[in-house]
Amino acid sequence: MKKVVTFGEIMLRLSAPGYERFFQSPVLNTAFGGGEANVAVSLANYGISTKFVTRLPKNDIASSCIRELRGFGINTDEIIFGGDRMGIYFLENGAVSRASNVIYDRAHSSISEIKPGMIDWDKVLEDTDWFHWTGITPAISQGAADVCLEAIQKANEKGITVSTDLNYRKNLWKYGKKPIEVMPALVEGCDVILGNEEDAACVLNIYPEGVDIIRNHIDADAYLSVSKKIMNQFPKCKKVITTLRGSVSANHNTWSGVLYNGKELFKAPNYQITHIVDRVGGGDSFMGGLIYGLLTFPDDDQKALNFAVAASCLKHTIYGDYNRVSVAEVEKLMSGDASGRVSR
Repeated sequence: MKKVVTFGEIMLRLSAPGYERFFQSPVLNTAFGGGEANVAVSLANYGISTKFVTRLPKNDIASSCIRELRGFGINTDEIIFGGDRMGIYFLENGAVSRASNVIYDRAHSSISEIKPGMIDWDKVLEDTDWFHWTGITPAISQGAADVCLEAIQKANEKGITVSTDLNYRKNLWKYGKKPIEVMPALVEGCDVILGNEEDAACVLNIYPEGVDIIRNHIDADAYLSVSKKIMNQFPKCKKVITTLRGSVSANHNTWSGVLYNGKELFKAPNYQITHIVDRVGGGDSFMGGLIYGLLTFPDDDQKALNFAVAASCLKHTIYGDYNRVSVAEVEKLMSGDASGRVSR
């Protein structure tokens, strides 16, 4: 069985009920989520042996989080403990023309105070096939960036496939470094890179040719120039992928993706997601589906991409950060059955 390790921060999520504004009623719904943990949940649901690594405080909230991850079948044995708190994010779901709103409360979280040498990466990555990280982790703190680089270098030594979701978050880079000062050294060790045109521009200083990215849209063929530039700058990279989201409203998005393998650009079907339940974690569900697809269909990039797009399409129908779907459900949508008819 293939084994995947993901590393990053998991947070407590506090969200206003339904489409309410913050504290419109005196209630907040609780859940857990974070980019790399979300990927781990997807992979575990698909039957992949998955290990999630992070740093958490020793308290009851962290214990509840670990129990939930274990409930999905995720290996949490290499989680380390220290620090005083788990990060939190507050979510207000948007509707129609009102955008969703996220407020972070993650300063001085346990993982933000992590340092090189705290994690035994040689042990963690033993018998591992794939290591995944996102651009969120090195945005948290210099220590988190250093530990992420430590993990990537060890994975490279062991010949493990390394993937990243560039995931530019402008509100996180607050410790004195710009993404362009940190990210390229980490991306150099990656075999698979996921990121849209904004990520490439803000994180790697790579821009598409002949396209105004400020318009917040880009067609599949236009992304080819970005993919080629990424591969030229980072020769270890074998595949560059992007999601293609069109925002009609907060509740209605179009959704697709493209994959470039250095020779051919593959395009996925385009989905109309007309009644979004929760779009948070959509990109993570894509990454989870992509890793599964590339591990399961190593000679079929088109099928791997189609699986990722269908999986993430389904995630938009599920409340919370996690994509709680099975391989069979994804394959059903891939086959063209989007009827939503009762299965009985």
